[in-house]
Amino acid sequence: MTNDKDDAGERPDLPELAKGEYRKTLRALQVELVKLQKHFIRCNDKILVLLEGRDTAGKDGVIKRIVQHLSPRETRVVALGAPSDRDRSAWYFQRYVPHLPAAREFVLFNRSWYNRAGVERVMGFCNDAEYDEFMETVLDFEHMLVRSGTKLLKYYIDISHDEQKRRLEDRRTNPLKQWKVSPIDAEAPKHWKNYSLARNQMLARTHNPVTPWTVVRGDDKRQARLNLIKDLLSRLHYDDKDESVLIVNPAVIFEYDDIYVRNGMIAA
Repeated sequence: MTNDKDDAGERPDLPELAKGEYRKTLRALQVELVKLQKHFIRCNDKILVLLEGRDTAGKDGVIKRIVQHLSPRETRVVALGAPSDRDRSAWYFQRYVPHLPAAREFVLFNRSWYNRAGVERVMGFCNDAEYDEFMETVLDFEHMLVRSGTKLLKYYIDISHDEQKRRLEDRRTNPLKQWKVSPIDAEAPKHWKNYSLARNQMLARTHNPVTPWTVVRGDDKRQARLNLIKDLLSRLHYDDKDESVLIVNPAVIFEYDDIYVRNGMIAA
């Protein structure tokens, strides 16, 4: 296997990660996350993480592992439901602003304002003018947050079509996952190509040096969780960082480049 991004071809297979190794590495990373929290509370930092991806990509799972041992007073997970009539009549970003982090807070958005570039675009929940306005203004909004002192990280968890179908079937048949089933789930496989196109446009137009996109290959949940947490920790400053546990696998996580769409590293 080569990591040369100019090589065309299918997504490289990943070696299976044993459960024992996964748990050991996850515990080490969660210790690092506690160190990070102690640091940003002391320094009054504001951390905001956006997690995007198709239905069943694994956003809930990685968020659960990130927040598992963190202080709930300074950690928040935001997963907004469908917008109300009032929300739809307001400035698009207005419903997200109250949930942004204040000093000493770590906030994770399970889906974010990029809903407009994904689900809303594909399912027709916004019109062309609303979509165009969002795409033209979203980076201005993000850059204002960064200038105000917010540390903003954007992750897109990518999965293959076959893996999404398998996970959707598991949701439908597993009684413990019934809460995850939604009407949108049933439509997701039918609109696979449209979601791919919307994703490609979103990544290409909103990837930038100030708030770049990091792509995570999510078919292997264990590999995706560990590498996303490693990348998050490596991008943020905190005391007593153990760099030896933060080495990422570039076949699992990488900064967006359109060549990855063409060479198959990002699922077609």
